[in-house]
Amino acid sequence: MKFLKVKISADIFFKIKTIFLVISVSLMFSCAPQRPPSIEYIPEGAKRGIASWYGPDFHGKPTASGEIYNMYDYTCAHKEYPFGTKLRVVNLNNNKDVVCTVNDRGPFIPGRDIDLSYAAAKKIGLIGPGVTEVLMDPVGRESRYVKYVKYSPLSGPATIQVGAFKEIDNALRLKQALSLRYGNVYIYKANVKGEIFYRVRVGKFSNYDEAYNIAKEMGKEGYKAIITKFEGVNDEI
Repeated sequence: MKFLKVKISADIFFKIKTIFLVISVSLMFSCAPQRPPSIEYIPEGAKRGIASWYGPDFHGKPTASGEIYNMYDYTCAHKEYPFGTKLRVVNLNNNKDVVCTVNDRGPFIPGRDIDLSYAAAKKIGLIGPGVTEVLMDPVGRESRYVKYVKYSPLSGPATIQVGAFKEIDNALRLKQALSLRYGNVYIYKANVKGEIFYRVRVGKFSNYDEAYNIAKEMGKEGYKAIITKFEGVNDEI
């Protein structure tokens, strides 16, 4: 058997060698573990969290701050930020962002950190998915949300009233919100001239000064705190 001898010039040999080298490197990197994506810069004070949204079921009902929830406003519910805090919320799946005002407490579903209004959720593409990872960056606060403590003349034990409602569901929502931070939150059922009111109250204090220290913190947070006479607890509702 005769073998055909082929002469390969140095230039052609170099090109073939280069092609094989490129293919080898490509195969090596395709089989190697992929590097994790670099962590983006997170502004100081910003936090990652899981966002959801709430809409028609709560539209027109009181929020924990006392404002009426409007699903078409740029607002949100958070467990810790004081009312009036302006949050820049970034959807980490598409980088869309919105600035909304904290005026409510929640969400109360484990694993979720912020509830956006319908309008805010729509702006960052959250309506469809329902839940997504976000970055929450505080960018200021509206001072009008800070409240001053009110009181009525009293003697004996005192309590702090934060809201009074004709509908029990509204009182229960406020109680749930207050219980995130304060102890001994209860609902006092009162009959005023034949009408039933559900008064959401916090604590039993031996004197005014003791009640004032707690009420002052509530006012800073944005709650309408009124120091009034303790009339007992009938939280069997």
